[in-house]
Amino acid sequence: MSVELEMECEGLEEFQQKVQRLDSGMQTKVQQQLADLGESIKETAKQIVPVRTGYLRSTIFSEIQEWTVKVGAHARYAVYVEFGTRFMRGFQFLSRAMEMHHPQLTHLIDNSIDEAATEAST
Repeated sequence: MSVELEMECEGLEEFQQKVQRLDSGMQTKVQQQLADLGESIKETAKQIVPVRTGYLRSTIFSEIQEWTVKVGAHARYAVYVEFGTRFMRGFQFLSRAMEMHHPQLTHLIDNSIDEAATEAST
């Protein structure tokens, strides 16, 4: 068992349609920016996760699938640390890391939509 969180923004379908009209170079650029953002979120999660042995921290990952940034942890108990149990409160290390970087994602999407619109109109 593991836990994964995905970030989604409004206007994603519009963004995907415009990016499809771009050349592969621009698509690659946007994908790299998303990958960089995922790495930043992962590093933030690693900084704020509670540490006893370090195993949970070592299993935190980020990946890009299509236009989705996924950040999670493979430790089987990660979901309990994130969301809690009836015996303990959740720590929300992944959720907080994503919230901290959400403005960057919104900025990245907005800039990419603007670039896509400019490129598609020329």
